[in-house]
Amino acid sequence: MDYEFKKNTLEGSYHAIFSMGHEALGRWLVEEVGKDFAKMDLVVAQISALKNSPQEWRLIGDELTLSLQDNEALIQANFLFSEDDNELEEDLHLYDEESIAVCGIEDFSQVLDAWRAFVTRF
Repeated sequence: MDYEFKKNTLEGSYHAIFSMGHEALGRWLVEEVGKDFAKMDLVVAQISALKNSPQEWRLIGDELTLSLQDNEALIQANFLFSEDDNELEEDLHLYDEESIAVCGIEDFSQVLDAWRAFVTRF
């Protein structure tokens, strides 16, 4: 998984660009986490807690949900939990390739640490 963090100095906005298949992780960092260090601490604490427990843990955000279970982190757009997809015509389906990302807990933890270091600099 390749990624790059950028900051638009004129607007003050952050960008997290991830390789194909992991774009939702970048969206989650920017839209749901930002510079919320308390949220980062909460996720890190849950990662540690999951090492001793096989339970699933979820952090539901405004647009995206983080699910941690076993050795996997899953980011999903909240609209994917909706049943409205059944209302679409037979040949139409929601495009969700950039709305879901899965990676290992260790990789996810490293990304979260890198994001914290990045936003701390600004």
